[in-house]
Amino acid sequence: MKKIVLDEQVMTCQSGESLLDTLLHNGVDIAYSCRQGVCQSCMVRSLAGAPPAMSQRGLKDVRQQQNYLLACQCYPEHDMEIALNAQSAFFTEATVAAKAMLNAETVLLTIQCQKPLDFYAGQFVKLQRADGLTRSYSIANSRLHTTKLTFHVRRLPNGQFSEWAHDELQIGDTLKVSEPQGLCFYLPDRPTQNLLLIGTGSGLAPLAGIISEALQQGHSGELHLFHGSRTAAGLYWIDEMQDLERQHLNFHYTPCVSNGTAPAGFAAGRANEVAIQALPKLKDWRVYLCGHPDMVNQAKFQVFLKGASSTDIYADAFHVTPNLSPVIDKSS
Repeated sequence: MKKIVLDEQVMTCQSGESLLDTLLHNGVDIAYSCRQGVCQSCMVRSLAGAPPAMSQRGLKDVRQQQNYLLACQCYPEHDMEIALNAQSAFFTEATVAAKAMLNAETVLLTIQCQKPLDFYAGQFVKLQRADGLTRSYSIANSRLHTTKLTFHVRRLPNGQFSEWAHDELQIGDTLKVSEPQGLCFYLPDRPTQNLLLIGTGSGLAPLAGIISEALQQGHSGELHLFHGSRTAAGLYWIDEMQDLERQHLNFHYTPCVSNGTAPAGFAAGRANEVAIQALPKLKDWRVYLCGHPDMVNQAKFQVFLKGASSTDIYADAFHVTPNLSPVIDKSS
C-alpha cells in the first residue's frame, strides 16, 4: 500500500490499483476517458520526485521532465504527492462565436481561440467551463482554421456539460480549450489510399474534419462516408454532404437508418453493416470509426476480416456515463 497526498487529502493506494482508481474511489473529481493512456485526459503531476516510467509513456519530453504522468497508467512504487491542475498551463481561453442546431439534439458550437492551435483534423480537445467541469469533444473542422474550432455537441439527459452548452452557453461567453490530443486523424502521407469513414450520431464531427482536410489536401484516393442513426431525424448535414459528393468525384456519402423504413436516398441498416456490404474488400484501405462503442468495436473486427490492416484502423468510441456528457475513448 502506498500513501497518496492530494492537497490536504491523504489516500491509500492498494497493491495492484492504479492511481486513477484510487482517486475515483476516494471521490476525487478527475477527468478521464480511455483508461489506456491514449487520450491523456487524466494527466496529473507528481510533486515529490519522478513517477513510474510507464505512467509517462506518450507524453511530450517537456512534460516528462516536469513529472507529469497519466493516472490511469500509474501504479505507485512509493508514496506520492500529486496535483490535479496538471494541464492548467496548457489551456487557452476561447470565446463562443456561434451556435446553431444541427438537429433536435445536436448543436454546432463554434469557438474563437485567443491563439492558433496546432492540430490534425480528427483530433479532440477538452473544453472547460468556469467551474472547472471539463469534457472532451472532437474538432469538426480542418486545419485551415487554426483559431476557430467547431464541435458537434449532442444533448444527453442529465449531461452536465452538454445541457449547459445547449441551454446556457451564449455567444460571447468564454471557456477554456486544451491542446489538441488524440491519434485518430488525417495525414497527407498517402494521398492515393482509399479511405472508409463510418460514424454514428455526433461521431460525424471528426470524420467531417478528416474529409474536409483530405479534400483540401488534394487526396486522390476514394473517400466513402457512411453516417448512421436509428432514425433519419438523428442525422444531419445531409444536404452539405450530398453537395460535397457532387463537387468531388472521389467522395461518396451514404446516410444510413437502422430503425424502420429508410427514406428515399437512404440506406436501410446499421452504418457499419451497410459499409461492409458495399465495400467487401478493404485491403490497403485506411479506416476511421467514430461513434457508439458497440458499433466501433464491431466494425473494427469486421473491417479487419475484410482485409484492413490493424495499423490502418483508427477508432474513437463515444462512451456515455450516468449524469455525464460523452467522453471520447481514443482506443487506437
